[in-house]
Amino acid sequence: MSEVRFTDQHEWVRLDGDTATVGITRHAAEQLGDVVFVEVPEAGRKIGAGGEAAVVESVKAASDVYSPVGGEVIEGNAALAGDPSKVNADPEGEAWFFKLRIADKGEFTRLMTAEQYAAFVKEH
Repeated sequence: MSEVRFTDQHEWVRLDGDTATVGITRHAAEQLGDVVFVEVPEAGRKIGAGGEAAVVESVKAASDVYSPVGGEVIEGNAALAGDPSKVNADPEGEAWFFKLRIADKGEFTRLMTAEQYAAFVKEH
């Protein structure tokens, strides 16, 4: 069974065993507007929790995407390079940015639950 957690930088991470799938939240995609470019990390890259992992650009702004947890990238979502609009269409599904082998599951448990994230978005 997978569980999803969220960051205050509007990333989500879904944990399946020791594989973490990371993307940006629907809220982040709505704030960005139409996404026109996405750069995802290469497999084999090691990223620490909070480290810059990917880039997303929209007609409004360019933003870094940070890794909510540390580990080694096992796959970047190459489909986003060819069709960055997927981020707007399905940010918390098909438009994941990368998957990594998580180094410390404790980092995951410290992230916000869906309820905590919803409250955070309402407050900010």
